[in-house]
Amino acid sequence: STGEVMGLDTDYPMAFAKSQLGSGTRLPTEGTVFISVKDDDKDRILDAARRLTGAGFTLVATGGTQRHLTANGLPCARINKVLEGRPHIVDAIKNGEVQLVVNTTAGMKALSDSRSLRQAALVNKVPYYTTLNGAVAAAAAIEAYARGELEVRPLQHYFAAG
Repeated sequence: STGEVMGLDTDYPMAFAKSQLGSGTRLPTEGTVFISVKDDDKDRILDAARRLTGAGFTLVATGGTQRHLTANGLPCARINKVLEGRPHIVDAIKNGEVQLVVNTTAGMKALSDSRSLRQAALVNKVPYYTTLNGAVAAAAAIEAYARGELEVRPLQHYFAAG
């Protein structure tokens, strides 16, 4: 086995939530979300950020992302990147202060800079999304999961016998 999982549902957000559970990733239902996205993703992350704040999450972000979220009406605290000094995002993850990480990067330097962030999230079992599509799907899944719609059904429910 190569470890694939799938999540089936009639609703994409719930299917995504099930796939995450199947892979051992437990999506948080409360807490703090760290967001740091590349410039091309700043406008496109707004909907996911709104969904998360609507579900009761608190947002923290690095400088540029924090300014963009705040300018668009989303309450968001600023947190340091690792290279900006302590306390920084890796400290917050290790201290259990962050329950979800969204981090998209552009270029090798940005990818290298986020290595300690990715490692801290992995070691501390904090769900971590590195693509905008993944982050949007996770936000929708958290919102759907909070409504209590998780159902387990047999495959026959989804696929009519031919």
